[in-house]
Amino acid sequence: MESAVIELDEKKRIIQEFVPGKQVTLCHVIASPDDSLYAKLGLIDARGAIGIMTITPSEAAMIAADVSTKAAAVEIGFVDRFNGSLVITGDVAAVEAALHSVMQVLCDMMGYSPTPMTKT
Repeated sequence: MESAVIELDEKKRIIQEFVPGKQVTLCHVIASPDDSLYAKLGLIDARGAIGIMTITPSEAAMIAADVSTKAAAVEIGFVDRFNGSLVITGDVAAVEAALHSVMQVLCDMMGYSPTPMTKT
């Protein structure tokens, strides 16, 4: 029995919890990312600003992707309906406009709890 306890202690476990309800937990613009960041994120042909969102429930990432591309000249870099992540790219003004539009639809229209849009 003791060895089983030791084995359990050596294993790393990650527990992901979602809060009940609807909320945007991250809305951020990276205005001038380092070129190496594009490659690290798998955004091979991307240039310009990067917009990042995390949304709960995660399926709303699909709505966010749709709204963002209709609101401004941005490209979807990544969308994950299982984790609620959205990454978009474009010029700074377009990324900010797209994220603002997504926040408007999710928070004002659909009742999601907002988070402030941040920028670095």
